[in-house]
Amino acid sequence: MTREEVFERVRDYLAAELAVDADAVRESTRFKDDLNADSLHLVELLVELEDSYSIRIPDEEAAKMETVGAVVDFVASRVPEKAS
Repeated sequence: MTREEVFERVRDYLAAELAVDADAVRESTRFKDDLNADSLHLVELLVELEDSYSIRIPDEEAAKMETVGAVVDFVASRVPEKAS
């Protein structure tokens, strides 16, 4: 799984769940300030990512993630890339 694939999955999930245009979701997009996401939206996103990628996102790490890019960085660093 490449970092770009992780970003696309996060972007598509947020677009569907928050009813926002996927093109408006960028790495610098802030969950609360830009997307008006509440804590439940964030928890649901993180659970979805944990289930999809078989990883664990500790609460203390999740609390630091304020942007889409921060979540993508965390997930991508824990999911091995596919061999070409």
